[in-house]
Amino acid sequence: MSSGHSHSHAPAAIQPGKERPLWIALILTNTFLVAEVVGGVVTGSLALISDAAHMFTDAAALAIALAAIRVGKRPADAKRTFGYHRFEIIAAAFNALLLFGVAIYILFEAYQRIKSPPAIESTGMLVIATLGLVINLISMKLLAAGKDESLNVKGAYLEVWSDMLGSIGVIVGAIVIRFTGWTWVDSAIAVLIGLWVLPRTWILLRDSVNILLEGVPADLDIAAIRRALVGVPGVSSVHELHVWAMTSGKASLSVHLVSPKGDADKLTRACAHLLEEKFALHHTTIQVEKVPCEMASGDHRY
Repeated sequence: MSSGHSHSHAPAAIQPGKERPLWIALILTNTFLVAEVVGGVVTGSLALISDAAHMFTDAAALAIALAAIRVGKRPADAKRTFGYHRFEIIAAAFNALLLFGVAIYILFEAYQRIKSPPAIESTGMLVIATLGLVINLISMKLLAAGKDESLNVKGAYLEVWSDMLGSIGVIVGAIVIRFTGWTWVDSAIAVLIGLWVLPRTWILLRDSVNILLEGVPADLDIAAIRRALVGVPGVSSVHELHVWAMTSGKASLSVHLVSPKGDADKLTRACAHLLEEKFALHHTTIQVEKVPCEMASGDHRY
């Protein structure tokens, strides 16, 4: 029986230089958050208050993203041999739960207000929402580059994206209210914002939980990996195939290959190269056996 290990010492998904956009977005968001909360109270607009609530979750998401990056850079130690990369996924799951809470609150408050629409100061509502839109667009531009590399940054980006749509909705609502006097539009827009955010939040939570449960990453097909390994000359069968990720973009694989007559070392190198080239799996552990290990031990479970 022989085993081999192939891995890359590539850094974590978020590079130190990419912290700067997060810091700038956080400062902008916190600066405007205070103005939006005050404006929402003064104008009496639920849509504006919902936008302020989303702005608050933006600030929380950005702060958590930054904290996750700092914690994730800690080196592995005797107690945490994989390091702290998983903290990023915990942060992404927390952001998703936070978004769920805000969306549900806004839907409930909108229901209350539809029954008894309050007076709304549309001019102030329009000015504040327009300023919020500018802040959201700047923050989105800053976060766009890192959103595909990290669920953590993707969560922060999604928060800002939903808030941008919220700002647009508030602007439209303010214009409609100003020219028609239909104050119920304010609550209707708040509901639409909540309904738009919920399914996207679910996707973020689902992806985060999949990683926490060590599920197969969404961009990898385990059946295709199995077929590719079985197709390597000398491999008669594959078992104990596991694919998981510690964090975004950091997938790992372990597998047992049965090769009654093959050269174990040569086979290990060939399979490691295949996995790296075809599936971008750089951290693999491969064990080559003359007979399946469950047969050798008398245990026939897979």
